[in-house]
Amino acid sequence: MVDVTVGHGGHSFLFGRKLGPKGVLIGMDIDSLSLQRAQARLADLDCQVVLIKSNFARVAECLGEFGLRGVDFILADLGFCSAQLADAEIGLSFRNEDVPLDMRIDESLETTAADIVNGYDEKALADLIYEYGQDRASRRIARFIVRRRQQERITTTGQLVEIVCSALRRPGSRPRARKHPATRTFQALRIAVNRELENLKTLLSVAPTLLKKDGYLAIISFHSLEDGLVKWDFKGKQSEGTYRVLTKKPIAADRDEVMVNRRARSAKLRIAQKN
Repeated sequence: MVDVTVGHGGHSFLFGRKLGPKGVLIGMDIDSLSLQRAQARLADLDCQVVLIKSNFARVAECLGEFGLRGVDFILADLGFCSAQLADAEIGLSFRNEDVPLDMRIDESLETTAADIVNGYDEKALADLIYEYGQDRASRRIARFIVRRRQQERITTTGQLVEIVCSALRRPGSRPRARKHPATRTFQALRIAVNRELENLKTLLSVAPTLLKKDGYLAIISFHSLEDGLVKWDFKGKQSEGTYRVLTKKPIAADRDEVMVNRRARSAKLRIAQKN
């Protein structure tokens, strides 16, 4: 089994208990702290556990280096753990007002969210917020960002939240709307900084070459851009005869699970099996 987003090892622990002493569980993550926590979580499993610090876009190379020709199961959970959202050094959350506008999950990446916000021209910013954030107010938000950065460099999450709220005519940081006005802009920047969609496309393209016959690919996505890529990739490969799609509709969390874990309300699970 390959868990390409091992995180703190929650999913891997559940599957690893079923692998037995002859099984091999490979966990990948770009976050060093997550790998440390996963190592502790998975230490008592009977199966062999191998943890690799790498982005899942390199899954084919990593398995090749390990000498594996094929795997039975690939799992990808595209969400972020609470620890990453709360990490002030990363600056993913708009609820932390005075933290650097960075957003790099992988510290080896060069471009930060601040680089994009201060460096893209107005049209490029608007296009990014519209395409990746799906925000219809993207042009207005981009215009307000450009106007503000002419006065000072935008370097913190708090500055960006203030700008977006002003652009949407919501001066407070706690609007009545169900979704915070900065949500879509932060999503767009995070996706761009971490190359999330490009990495997902790479995983989808190489997965059939890594799976054995009857092997499974399971992907949990958290927004429509990710889910759309997975949905149409699975459909296309089913038409080609590569996969059997086992989820006609994505599996979503039930009410009880959402009550325990609110972030699960956005999760969608799709599963395909290799022919």
